[in-house]
Amino acid sequence: MDVLIACEFSGRVREAFRRRGHNAWSCDLLPADDASPHHLVGDVRDWLARGPDGVTWDVMVAHPPCTYLTVSGLHWNTRDPARARETESALAFVRELMAAPVGAYALENPVGCISSRIRKPDQIVQPYQFGDDASKATCLWLKNLPKLRIVPALRYPGRMVTLADGKVVERWSNQTDSGQNRLGPSEDRWKLRSLTYPGIAEAFAENWG
Repeated sequence: MDVLIACEFSGRVREAFRRRGHNAWSCDLLPADDASPHHLVGDVRDWLARGPDGVTWDVMVAHPPCTYLTVSGLHWNTRDPARARETESALAFVRELMAAPVGAYALENPVGCISSRIRKPDQIVQPYQFGDDASKATCLWLKNLPKLRIVPALRYPGRMVTLADGKVVERWSNQTDSGQNRLGPSEDRWKLRSLTYPGIAEAFAENWG
């Protein structure tokens, strides 16, 4: 198949599809971290209708930037009109991706306002369900694609933590005992948090390839 991975610079999802024999290309404003020749640098909207050599895409997996969409930052919008405008622009971009002339798509994002402003996701998955030592609720909006298969044997067990109220909860390596993300402030924090976990990348290609 001809597969477009929209808004990906890591190459993880692209290479998961290519390992299975598909003609997969990633596209992002940033160059590819792995310096792959199968990466397009630029606005993905310029490549939605046709890919390299004029191919039309059978499947698109899209990762639109979540900075102005995720629920954790939306509370700032009421105090910052500029940020609110960025959210509207981000939602417009999501709508453009969903309207792309592709046979099937999966759009991925954390929990945020896509659910309330456009439509609810078809599936919500966690990295630990696919063998990664991490917790991050990941929403999937699907068109002509099945939900990801959840294989219980792949589940990565977290550590059990007893909270102050005596409640026992499960946490993973990317979380503090209280459930916060462990990543501290840094210039590339957004980039690290946007990476697709390897197990989920493999599940995308295995289920949709």
